[in-house]
Amino acid sequence: MSNGFAFWKGHGTENDFVLLPDPDGTSHGDLDADLVRALCDRRSGIGADGVLRAVRTSAYDDPHCVAAREDAAWFMDYRNADGSASEMCGNGIRLFVRYLVEHEGVDPTQPVRVGTRSGVLAALVHGDLVTVDMGPARVLGESQIGVGRTAWTARHVSTGNPHAVAFVNSLDDAGSLREAPRHDVAVYPDGVNVEFVVSRGTQHVAMRVHERGSGETRSCGTGACAVMVATSLRDGAERGTPYRVDVPGGTLGVTWRSDDHVLLSGPAVLVARGMWLGSGA
Repeated sequence: MSNGFAFWKGHGTENDFVLLPDPDGTSHGDLDADLVRALCDRRSGIGADGVLRAVRTSAYDDPHCVAAREDAAWFMDYRNADGSASEMCGNGIRLFVRYLVEHEGVDPTQPVRVGTRSGVLAALVHGDLVTVDMGPARVLGESQIGVGRTAWTARHVSTGNPHAVAFVNSLDDAGSLREAPRHDVAVYPDGVNVEFVVSRGTQHVAMRVHERGSGETRSCGTGACAVMVATSLRDGAERGTPYRVDVPGGTLGVTWRSDDHVLLSGPAVLVARGMWLGSGA
């Protein structure tokens, strides 16, 4: 730790991350939760919604990583800001792919395949945008979520992570979101990301999100996918109909294909690199 280690900082629609290059799996082991919390702290650390570790699938013995070895050369070891491991991150994987293309020699003219805890996902880079096939969405019924004295019926959608999507009259109805909305623990035993959604026009919605382990964030890629799926079902839209999803940090494009796979498209930008010397430095 005294010598520090390299990091990158970037974001996808202002959902921001610290990215740790660790191709040989020798720098960070199983990525200590205390280190993740220190890195993500916005006062004493670098500040981020989560940490992405870039490790080759051949160099990490996590079972999900081992399972991905035949199909992907790289594994995205994603951690929430509280240090907990998470299955996937839609904005995070777009930034991850941007890093691989710009700094690890990955060919941007071909699909980039990345191992995650929710399986191997493929991405395409086209200019400033990165589009990821997020895999199939699963619609799992309804649940109840609440803020203060108000409760809503939410659509339960899995897009790699669990989501509860509630349609509200105003995004202000979500309140400050400093605390996690109430949810049914029996339905979501591992916690849930909660999205509050309003309509903005034809195939156009806006959302706010409280992410488990991170709090309210400026954007959530898997959440935007869940919101699009729930909205498409509400609208009775044909599969393949593209939707615009506005988040506080920008705009994402989402399409739910006839094979149930969801495509997520948006910008991904690396903004800085440096050396971490420790939160006490």
